[in-house]
Amino acid sequence: MRSQPSGRRGTIGHPYSALNLRLVLALFGAVSCAVLGVFAALGGIIWAAVILSLLAVVAIVDTVVVFRRRAARHREQPGRRFSLFE
Repeated sequence: MRSQPSGRRGTIGHPYSALNLRLVLALFGAVSCAVLGVFAALGGIIWAAVILSLLAVVAIVDTVVVFRRRAARHREQPGRRFSLFE
């Protein structure tokens, strides 16, 4: 797996997406949707709990994808540190 999907805009020098920022946002979305889903289920609002649970699962899948791309980026450029917005 490469850090940049083939056929996408962006290069190693100018990435397609800010992976670290995307990781932070995905983790925040997963945690907040999971917590709000539990509260909705406890409050008896089942439809909201289901929707929030699905959103939490999507955020977790996005987190896994970002971790894999970050690992590929570190294999391509070992020893380099990346900021939150790279």
